[in-house]
Amino acid sequence: MTALRIVHTGAGLTAGACLAVSLWTGIEDRGVALAFGVLIAVGELTRWSGPQVRQAAPLGTAGSLSYALLGADAGRPTQHGAAQVVTVVLAASLLGGVPHLWSGRTPTLDHLARRVLTVGFAAVCLQPLYLGGALAGWDGPGYALLVVALLVLTALCDAVLAAALAHSRTGWPFGPQLREELRGLLGIGSAVCATGAVMALAVAVAGLWALPVFCLPLLLTQLSVRRYAAVRATYRQTIASLARATEIAGYTPAGHARRVAALSVAVGRDLGLPGPALTVLEYAALMHDIGQLSLVDPVPAGATAVLPREEQRRIALLGGAVVRQTGVDAAVAVVVERQADPCGDQPPAARIIRAVNAYEEKARDAGPDGPLRALEELRLATAGDYAPEVVESLARVLSGAGGWRGESTAGGGGAGRSDCLTRGVTG
Repeated sequence: MTALRIVHTGAGLTAGACLAVSLWTGIEDRGVALAFGVLIAVGELTRWSGPQVRQAAPLGTAGSLSYALLGADAGRPTQHGAAQVVTVVLAASLLGGVPHLWSGRTPTLDHLARRVLTVGFAAVCLQPLYLGGALAGWDGPGYALLVVALLVLTALCDAVLAAALAHSRTGWPFGPQLREELRGLLGIGSAVCATGAVMALAVAVAGLWALPVFCLPLLLTQLSVRRYAAVRATYRQTIASLARATEIAGYTPAGHARRVAALSVAVGRDLGLPGPALTVLEYAALMHDIGQLSLVDPVPAGATAVLPREEQRRIALLGGAVVRQTGVDAAVAVVVERQADPCGDQPPAARIIRAVNAYEEKARDAGPDGPLRALEELRLATAGDYAPEVVESLARVLSGAGGWRGESTAGGGGAGRSDCLTRGVTG
């Protein structure tokens, strides 16, 4: 938790120092500060409170970055400094977050800490130079390139902060988290940075009336992203419902697919799989047993790990055929089909599902020592049946090092954090 404390402490000290300086010197260009404060507050009011949101308040973030990089208002040089920028951004963010606090959707400290530090970084890079006259000869393309370069650096700093906070809170490897954050910059992150740059440059020429004009494209983008997320959520729910078919038919125990999916995703994160690969892994884990619907007589307790290899292979191929008929991504069907292949020939997702499914079947209802025995059996079988790196990752996740929370993003919530090595996996 060291990184978490460092980031929060740094943000708190920065906010406190900037507030003290602003109270001592007063607020410059109050009209400009009020306009950007209202914009940021509106952005926070319209923030997205759904799960797994990379950029919850794109309009608020864009407005904050624009204010930090603002040098002029309709051709008139502004006088606000970096301390005032941080103070206005923090006050507006807190004000816009009041309705969310009232409704119980509390903005996290991580969100505010990142906002303070990234905005402070951008403001410190530009405002002292601008107020000191160092940029007096910079105009036209040169100044625009400077603003874009500072935005790129700020976005990189924010990605590092986000990855460090995620690593500190979850225990997932920092490298894959950082790569995932950097990939996110190509999506909504690029739209936010572009809007921030355009607003700062437009206000410098056209004045504050440019703010509502250039906010509209980002608002429409935010609306489109929300609709896309709603479609994805429905898609996930459909897959989760299909996965329950084997449970309803009595072929597998209740909650088996959800538990395998949750633990598989945790192992995938620990091994550093990127976001798209984790999505395929999760969907395949949810539907890994759907081939059992072809069986005339159900396997006892749905435990396919004890079946002969040929029978496992037949069930896997039938499951892949069913998945292809549902219209799910073909990559999911491939993983389902190959979960019974020899370990060396399997893709990473299939290796993970095979090991996690075997562990869940062996540890389920096996008593207090069942999880330890199941993990030991998997370790003894790493010579041919299970990938050693997957089994060791599974051990780390189960012991708490991987930050597993026992829940699947598609299958609904789990039962919270659990130490499976001591009490087993339960539904």
